[in-house]
Amino acid sequence: MRYLLDTADLAAIRRFCDIFPVAGVTSNPSIVKKEGKIDFFAHMNEIRSIIGPGKPLHIQVTALDTEGMIRDADTLLTKVDKEVYVKVPVTMEGIRAIKRLKAQGVHVTGTAIYSSQQGFLAMEAGADCIAPYFNRMENMGLDPDGIIAALAEMIRLYQYPTEILAASFKNAGQVDRAFLAGAQTATMDPSILEGVLTQPHITNAVAAFDADWKSVFGECTLAEL
Repeated sequence: MRYLLDTADLAAIRRFCDIFPVAGVTSNPSIVKKEGKIDFFAHMNEIRSIIGPGKPLHIQVTALDTEGMIRDADTLLTKVDKEVYVKVPVTMEGIRAIKRLKAQGVHVTGTAIYSSQQGFLAMEAGADCIAPYFNRMENMGLDPDGIIAALAEMIRLYQYPTEILAASFKNAGQVDRAFLAGAQTATMDPSILEGVLTQPHITNAVAAFDADWKSVFGECTLAEL
């Protein structure tokens, strides 16, 4: 299991990379919108400096046609670095772009996946990662667990090198289900991870331990005994 942060908030990335075992960062135009009209490439380079050169940074193209996607990808590789995972929506134009980018040796993530067949096509086109949208599928009455399981089984059966990078979560329970269904990685808003460790029953248990210790030893910690 690998956890990625689905945000472009620099302060959040700094904070949560220090706390959690974060494997990388993803973004998309909707996430970038939350940051306002930033100096886009300077911002992405700052994210790279925070997470380091060894972790994947996924950045999405904005063009809707194949030629535009290729130009966007070239710009990302030039203005950020050659290790960027270029996120390409799995559409008719996107599949063609994925094939061409993989022929050039570019890291590619097929995104906006709502069906197993979409994922299968992206895998066959050579995508390094595929991003099924868990919560969005569930809201549409689809079966995200089954779709991810089908993708994972196809990867297992035919030894595709593609990884499932599950995305679009509203809570930690959905993240758990994605991993159990076969996703190797999941990207989420940092608040989901924070919420896992700050629930009242956890903080109450820790407070009780603290009170019991202090009732015997006062403010003296183990290191001070």
